[in-house]
Order: sequence, then structure tokens, then C-alpha cells
Amino acid sequence: MIEIGGRPILWHIMKLYAHHGITDFVICLGYKGYMIKEYFMNFVLHHSDVTIDATKNSVTYHQSSVEPWRITLVDTGETTLTGGRLKRVRNYLDPQEPFCFTYGDGLSDIDIAASIKFHRSHGKQATVTAVRPPGRYGALEIDESTVKSFVEKPPGDNAYINGGFFVLNTAVIDRIEGDKTSWESTPLEALARDAQLAAYRHYGFWQPMDTLRDKMMLEELWQSGRAPWRHWG
Repeated sequence: MIEIGGRPILWHIMKLYAHHGITDFVICLGYKGYMIKEYFMNFVLHHSDVTIDATKNSVTYHQSSVEPWRITLVDTGETTLTGGRLKRVRNYLDPQEPFCFTYGDGLSDIDIAASIKFHRSHGKQATVTAVRPPGRYGALEIDESTVKSFVEKPPGDNAYINGGFFVLNTAVIDRIEGDKTSWESTPLEALARDAQLAAYRHYGFWQPMDTLRDKMMLEELWQSGRAPWRHWG
């Protein structure tokens, strides 16, 4: 529930998906999951001006902010690993349709609709978004002992990594043993070994929020009006 621009990062991720037509969400709850439940149970209250009349026990909402979302909140355990969480929500998924799966710790301007179209085109069980991460530090261009230029966070070593945005067929859940299964290890490795994992290359903005430095950078982008992931109005 860490915030960017006064809204939880989860809200930003959901807005991105909604922009591409996905408005039915299943959220895996773990440690302090009650905070996420409280946020969505009182979503309109959190994002509206209100008048509270204590004498009448009434609340009047002004300029309410309502999202056209359907949200299922599922308690998947405090210590359950990523694969186990996915397995626990299987009953809430349509077995006949692919679904999107992502973590709640990064932002991107990925074209979700295009990634779904790509997934449907190749016939494999899973699609992972492949990204080239930004460098962690600024770089100096030096000519002998003179600094010629400073590049703020240049690209990394050009290697692709797991960007954390997936499109999956429900059959992949059969590869998850239980709560102690990490999605990133056995299931993904097995999918790759069986040639059932395709890569959707994303060349645009992608930024995890692993550190306070990352959070501050995302906050600055939002506050300056330059947030690349903000595709909505």
C-alpha cells in the first residue's frame, strides 16, 4: 500500500490494466491484507469530498471518484509464496480464458492489450514480459581526467529480465505444488524447459519499486506530470 502521488501503487497498476479494458481483478492478500480490504471497502470515502452529519448519522459524498472495477479480495496466507498464492485463487479464474498476473511492486507503460493479443497468437501456456532494466546509478563519460557528460541512470547491460507482467492459461497452475512454491522458480523453469513460455518484449518504461530511491523517483515523475505509465485521463 505504499503510495505514489497520494494513491497506493496498487491503484496505479489497476488503472493501467483498466485503461486496456481489464476491470475484473483478483487480489492475493497476505501480510496486513486487512489494510487492502479496508481501502477498497471505503474506496469512495478515500477519494471523495464528504459531509458527515453526526446528528443524523449520515454521510453525503461530493464529487465522488468511482472506478468501474469488480474486485475479489482473497486471503492467500501471510507466508505463502507467489506460486502458492496463484494456486489459491484458481477458483476465481475463468478456466476457458487466459488471465493477466502481475506483482504489486513496479510500474510500466506496457501495452497490456498488445501482450494479450501476442499471447493468444503463439499458442503457448504462458507469456512473460521481457524488459531491459535501467541502470541503478548515473554514469560519467570521462576523457582522461575530465568529465565530459553525466548520464542519469543509463540502460543496464541490455540483458532481458522478467518484467513481472504475465499472460497465462489456467493450465499453468497445475505446475504449482503448493504454498511453498515460488512462481519464479519451478513453474517458470518448467514452462521454459517445455517450450511453453513466450517472451513479449517491452521497450518502453519499466521501473520496480525496490528501494526508497525508486519510490522517490516514481513520485517525482508523478508530481511533475511526466509519469509514463499514466495512460488514462
